[in-house]
Amino acid sequence: MATLLYQGHGSLRVTTDRGNVIYIDPFAGAGYDAPADLILVTHQHPDHNRTELPARQPGCVVWQNSDALKNSEYRTLRLNFAVAEAVEAYNHHHKREECVGYILTVDGKTVYFAGDTGQTGQMSRMAERRLDYAVLPIDGVYTMDLPEAIRCAGLIAAGHTIPVHMAPGALFDPKRASRFTVPGALIVAPGEEIRL
Repeated sequence: MATLLYQGHGSLRVTTDRGNVIYIDPFAGAGYDAPADLILVTHQHPDHNRTELPARQPGCVVWQNSDALKNSEYRTLRLNFAVAEAVEAYNHHHKREECVGYILTVDGKTVYFAGDTGQTGQMSRMAERRLDYAVLPIDGVYTMDLPEAIRCAGLIAAGHTIPVHMAPGALFDPKRASRFTVPGALIVAPGEEIRL
């Protein structure tokens, strides 16, 4: 069974049942000692793209937003331990052509990592996917605010929704996280690992 470690801010680590390690937007917190097989980057802002932090396995794949979105086409990366499907991510601070989110499939579970975004056109169709998890930003400065994140969670209708990216410059804001009241909300603190 895969696990998800929330490192803080917008940084996460997924470990498959076979031990393959995937980092999403490495920047904050601890837990970069497990060598990476895959590093996914949603965009080039410095708080999402410290790809030098994780140790790496030989053959580690680093998939940047520029790999995931080419010529206005959202691409899918298929590896023998995971599938990463790029999806839309954009808002007033993030250009559509420079950012992506990812739907990651590992060990039969689907996890949507929204990246820094507001509501996108694709979100209204995500409920059809019956996603297991959605990871949404809620800071209200560089990403969607709480009311928009709650609305997006309703559109996406994942089994569980995890709030991240809660306040600029902070790993975590428990008070803000507690206000993320949606069905299936799952509050994960930095350093906490959950089974997917």
